[in-house]
Amino acid sequence: MIQVNLLPGAGSRSQGRSSVDLAGMFAGATAGVRDKFLIGAVGTVSTVVLAAGFLYLGQSSKERTLVARELRAVEDSARYSVVLAAKAKAEATRDSLYHQVAIIKSIDDSRFLWPHLLEEISNALPQYTWLTTVTQTSAPPSSAASDTTIKSPAGDKKAQNAKQKNAAADSVLAAASRSTKFRIVGHTVDIQALTLFMKTLEASPFIQNVQLTRSDLVLVETKEVTEFQLEAESQKPPPYLVRTVSMSVEGN
Repeated sequence: MIQVNLLPGAGSRSQGRSSVDLAGMFAGATAGVRDKFLIGAVGTVSTVVLAAGFLYLGQSSKERTLVARELRAVEDSARYSVVLAAKAKAEATRDSLYHQVAIIKSIDDSRFLWPHLLEEISNALPQYTWLTTVTQTSAPPSSAASDTTIKSPAGDKKAQNAKQKNAAADSVLAAASRSTKFRIVGHTVDIQALTLFMKTLEASPFIQNVQLTRSDLVLVETKEVTEFQLEAESQKPPPYLVRTVSMSVEGN
């Protein structure tokens, strides 16, 4: 049967009624979902998926950053390895030179000690007084004998060896700076001369702590004299009192 629409606009209204109703379709689709646990499960799964995605992106970014830092660290290590090796070699050379200089200084500081002491003792000796012995009673101030190979225990590192060498050099310098103790034994026929002798020695810039330890009457060639024993020690004089001159040896 054929129907003819004679009313104007009727076709457009019929087309509008035949359009898709999305709201109604959505409402119909969700109308069957009535279980709250199902809705919660879907929401939880969605939240977990989103959180996992964010964590993955964050870890990926952190991994790229760490890889870049590792590459830079490897490059820096390769670049500065030569510098570190040269630094370690220079420090070992410095420690060895320090030890050798300490030994040389200890020898140089003590090699003119006894010439100065004997000169001061000779200049201070008064008349009618003579000496029998002048002996050193303390260990030698120079520690040049300690210039030997330092053997460190097994497992010690280079830093510990360097520390031991520096400690040995410091001990050498400390030994060189210690005063030398000595004993003077002599005879005199005048007790006032002995007093003058002690005062003159004490006034010397190279001698200190002069003490009389023994004084006895003895016979020397049928004559009665006073035998005395003095204990004293050396001291480092002020720099302005020590005068150094150059020496030259000329061949015949």
